[in-house]
Amino acid sequence: MKLLFTLLLLSVLTTAYAQIGRSFSLLEAKEYALKNNIKVINASLEYDIALQKKKEYLAAGMPEANINGTFNQFLNLPVQVLPISFFDPSAPEDEIIAFRAGTEFNSSANLEVNQLLFNGSYFIGIQASKLLIEVQNIQKYRTNEDVLFSVIEAYHIAAVAKENLIFSDSIFRLTESLKNTQQRYLDAGLLTNEDLDQMTYAVLSAKNAFENAELQYVNTIAILKYAMGYSQDSTLTLGNSLSELDAKASQIALGSIDENSILPLLQTQIELAQCNVRNKKAGFLPSLSAYFQQSYNAYRTNFDFFQDKPWYSQTNWGLQMRIPVFSSGKGRSVVKQSEIQLLQDEYSYTMTKQGLKLQEVQLKNTIASALKKRALQKENSALAERIYRNAINKEKLGSGNNLLVTQKLNQTMIAQAQYTASLIEVYRSKLELDKLYNKLK
Repeated sequence: MKLLFTLLLLSVLTTAYAQIGRSFSLLEAKEYALKNNIKVINASLEYDIALQKKKEYLAAGMPEANINGTFNQFLNLPVQVLPISFFDPSAPEDEIIAFRAGTEFNSSANLEVNQLLFNGSYFIGIQASKLLIEVQNIQKYRTNEDVLFSVIEAYHIAAVAKENLIFSDSIFRLTESLKNTQQRYLDAGLLTNEDLDQMTYAVLSAKNAFENAELQYVNTIAILKYAMGYSQDSTLTLGNSLSELDAKASQIALGSIDENSILPLLQTQIELAQCNVRNKKAGFLPSLSAYFQQSYNAYRTNFDFFQDKPWYSQTNWGLQMRIPVFSSGKGRSVVKQSEIQLLQDEYSYTMTKQGLKLQEVQLKNTIASALKKRALQKENSALAERIYRNAINKEKLGSGNNLLVTQKLNQTMIAQAQYTASLIEVYRSKLELDKLYNKLK
C-alpha cells in the first residue's frame, strides 16, 4: 500500500514538474541552443571528420606494409614444347617434343614495404589539409552564429507576441465588462437591443483579436523551441520581459565589418586556391619512392605445405622515379586555370567586403528609422488605448455611443499591430547589425 502511494505521489510530482516546465532568459536560451541544436552538433561532427581526413592524408607519406599470400593447384600442369634437336642434334629440326613441367601445388607469401621519398604534391597537400580544417572550423562557427541568430530572433518575436497577448486580453476583458453592464441595462429597459448588438460585435472583435494573439504566442514559442533544439512536448516560458529586451535593442552595437565571419572563410579559400596553384605546378616535378620486398615460395607435388620441407626465399628492394616529360600543353593549361580561379577568389573577397560595407550603411539607416517609428507607434498605441478607455468610461456613464466604441476598438487594434510591427523591425535590424559585426555571442 505504501509502495502504491509512493508511486502515485511520484507520478503527480512528475506531471506537475512537466507542466511547470522551464524558464529561459535570452542568454540561457542561446547557451542551450549551442549544446542541443542538431545543426550545431552536426557542424562539430563535420569538424571531427576534417581532423580525421588530415590524419588520413598524413598517413599517405608514412611507410606502408602489406602481406600477400597465394595458393595454386594446377589441375593440368603447363605443357612445355621444345625441338627434339635440343636433346639430339641429329634429329630432324621440325620434330618437337611436349612434356609437362612444374609442380601441382604452389604457394607463396610476400612482405612488401613502400615509402614515399619525395612528391611535391604531398607536401602541398599537408598544408592544404590544415587549411581545410580551418575552413571547417570557420564553418562550425558560422553554423553556431546562424543558430544564435534564429534563437535571438525567435525569442524577441515570442516576447513581442506575449506582450501583445497581455494587451489583447486586457482590451477583451475591458470590452466584455462593458457588454455585461449593458446587458443589465437592457434587462432594466434602459437600453435597446440594437445598442447591445453593437457592443456584442465589439466584444466578438476583441475576443477574435485575443484568440489570434494567443495563437501567435503559442506558435512563436514552438519556433523558439525548434531553434533551441528544445523538446516540443516540454513547457517553455520566457525569463526576460519585453522591457528588458527593448532596452538592449536600443543600444546600437559598435563594431567593424572586418570582424564579419565570412571574411576569414573567404581569406582561407584564397589560401587554398594558392595551394592549388602550387600543387598544379608541382605536377611538373619528379617523384621518388622506395620499396622493399621479401617473399617465400613453396613448390609441392603433394599438399604438404605444413611439413618440414623447404621454402625458397627471395629478397629485393629498389627505387621508383617518375619524371614528367611531355603533356601536350595539358599541364600548363591546368596551371593557368588554377591561377584564374585564384584571381576570381581574390575578386570575390573584395566584392564581398564592399557588399558588407553597403549592408552596414543600410542597416544603420534602417535602425535609425525603425527607432523613430517605434517611438511614434508606441505613443500612438498608448494614445489609441487611452481614447478607447475614455470611450468605454463614457458609455458606462451613459453619455457615450456603442458605434463609437467599436470604431475606437478597431483604431486601438490597428495602432497596437503597427506598434508590434515596429518593435519587430527594430529587433530584426539590430540583430542583423550584430551579426554583421560578429557580436551575437
